[in-house]
Amino acid sequence: MKNIPFFLSFTILLLACSVQGPLGKSTSGSVHIPLAGNAWVLDDPLASSPLIGETGLTGWTDPAQSIGVFFHLAGTGKLQLSIRARVSGGESVLKCTFGGETREITLRNAGWEVIPVGTFEVGQPGYQRLELRGKTRTGPDFAEVAELVLEGDAARQVHYVKDEFYWGRRGPSVHLWYPQADKVKDVEWFYSEITVPEGQDVLGSYFMANGFGEGYFGFQVNSDTERRILFSVWSPFETDDPNHIPEDQKIRLLRKGPDVYTGEFGNEGSGGQSYLRYPWRAGVTYRFLLRGHPAADNNTDYTAWFYAPEAGQWMLIAGWRRPQTRTYLTGLYSFLENFIPETGVISRYALYGNQWIRDSGGQWHELTRARLTADATARKGNRLDYAGGLQDGAFFLMNCGFFNERTELDSDLERLPTGKMPEVDLEALP
Repeated sequence: MKNIPFFLSFTILLLACSVQGPLGKSTSGSVHIPLAGNAWVLDDPLASSPLIGETGLTGWTDPAQSIGVFFHLAGTGKLQLSIRARVSGGESVLKCTFGGETREITLRNAGWEVIPVGTFEVGQPGYQRLELRGKTRTGPDFAEVAELVLEGDAARQVHYVKDEFYWGRRGPSVHLWYPQADKVKDVEWFYSEITVPEGQDVLGSYFMANGFGEGYFGFQVNSDTERRILFSVWSPFETDDPNHIPEDQKIRLLRKGPDVYTGEFGNEGSGGQSYLRYPWRAGVTYRFLLRGHPAADNNTDYTAWFYAPEAGQWMLIAGWRRPQTRTYLTGLYSFLENFIPETGVISRYALYGNQWIRDSGGQWHELTRARLTADATARKGNRLDYAGGLQDGAFFLMNCGFFNERTELDSDLERLPTGKMPEVDLEALP
């Protein structure tokens, strides 16, 4: 778990609504929190799958693995904790830690039962964590645990991932929308910069720099050994399966840079995808440049370039042609998302700065205002660990990790102008 940076100062948003768990209705004031969407292996988050699946925690045999169950309380007071669990054989002793207090419970039940953990005093609202660790067992595993059950005064307003576990485990996605761009006619170029501070390049992160109405462009942390510069354009045909796109609505590749992979993508809409495997580094500022303009026969062409200080030059990622579309760049935005559910327990943030657009007449305009928005996971209160604001003359976005300092959604942000127009010779681009 990363520490939350000291500089974060946000508007606290306490959503005043109670939620109930999907695996069981709240009874007598109890709240049932499914481990399927709210638990991780703390010491090694990537080990959370398949240990924690749709039915909860299963196959738990390693005493070195601590299981953390997360939930958000809007209030304080007494909190009674229980788990709905069973053992497949023998007897197990679990150590349960909450708020610095550790209790031990013994399980012998082969059928599902609600096992009390204890009563605790909650002194601070915000995210809470129950930690489960196996102490001893005589059976094949420590326990199967389906739910955490809450009761008491502190449990009157609870937030947790109550449905759509895949998205909830990924965590909330946060966006910066640039309203000034909507007031400029015929935006043809979009330039921006991103700096990911050291230690914030968490596995599964997509730091998206230049988003537009028909696609997105940024960089990712794909594995311990692979990072990508990714540029994608959606087809005008709405489907999650690229095989269903009619030929006359497919995204066409016009050109690509050396070593750039190109193909199709699906699952979140479908279209053309291109990426360059490139070992970008935390602590370094990278530059992104996008062009979009109408082409002949009711098409629009989109081209993306990436500038890395290590290379000392602009690198072409790809040029794509989108059919049945005739437009310049619209709906400009940036975002931060996590695309690996197992790392949704780890916070990450980045600085988004020096945004500029250029109209078709050749005039540059600096974008100094942004609006913070988020996806449905945040909007409906499944996850509350999101933030955005200003830092070091740039906007920042932060998500995941169950931190408590949160920025109110739809907040308007404004940074100071840099006056530093993009240093790029558009005619000399590859």
